[in-house]
Amino acid sequence: MSADLPICLTCGTQYAEPRPDCPICEDERQYVPPSGQQWTNLTRLRSAGYTVAVEQQAPGVYGVGTRERFAIGQRALLVAATSGNVLWDCVAYLDDETLRRVTELGGITAIAISHPHYYTTMVDWADAFDVPIHLHERDRRWVGRPSGRIRFWEGDTMRLADDLTLVNLGVHFAGGTVLHWSDGAGGAGALCSGDIVQVVPNRELVAFMYSYPNHIPERPGVVRRAGQLLAGFAFDDIHGAWWDATIIGGAHRVVDRSVTRYLEQTSG
Repeated sequence: MSADLPICLTCGTQYAEPRPDCPICEDERQYVPPSGQQWTNLTRLRSAGYTVAVEQQAPGVYGVGTRERFAIGQRALLVAATSGNVLWDCVAYLDDETLRRVTELGGITAIAISHPHYYTTMVDWADAFDVPIHLHERDRRWVGRPSGRIRFWEGDTMRLADDLTLVNLGVHFAGGTVLHWSDGAGGAGALCSGDIVQVVPNRELVAFMYSYPNHIPERPGVVRRAGQLLAGFAFDDIHGAWWDATIIGGAHRVVDRSVTRYLEQTSG
């Protein structure tokens, strides 16, 4: 049963079979804690007392996750697009209450994920809603549980629908991707960024990192390319990886300023 498949306690990645290590945590963009590699599964998580949260982050954008932190602690986003609801990024926890709450919002027509740290139980989510998962080809090697539902895409952009575009910025991971919703923010455009474009606490800047826990900055050339790609998209809001990690209004200016600042700080 998929509910008994191993899930890494530190990053939340689910694997197709038991194994001694978690490749994602052993990579320098994550970490294995001093206590060593530990595992759980959905059956155990469902008995641990987690409470489901589905909360509006902005018009048409709903955070989906648990109130209690698990693993990396991100929350997913349900984007209520005219073309069909999309689940952006994913969380490891999934139970009947989560399914009910998401179904009440109209369910989902597809899943798209920014990078491997948020792959988690994506196959269980896709099976539950009978939908495809869109991942960038450059991150294929990090998939812990292969599935026919996974569709790999290539290149800089992929149009999910008339109002939704995936953009491969290559920040954090080679396949690091953001989702542009042209109808978001009242038609001004919204960017769902995970931590590829990381919303920082003061909301006046965003960050670009190769490794967050190990404090390794992203390469300047990668950040420059990301800024150039985003220049072609209009957006006024950004929705990051964490509860309420949002910039409402003026988000494109924040990104432009942050790219310029980053390149200035790393040029010498």
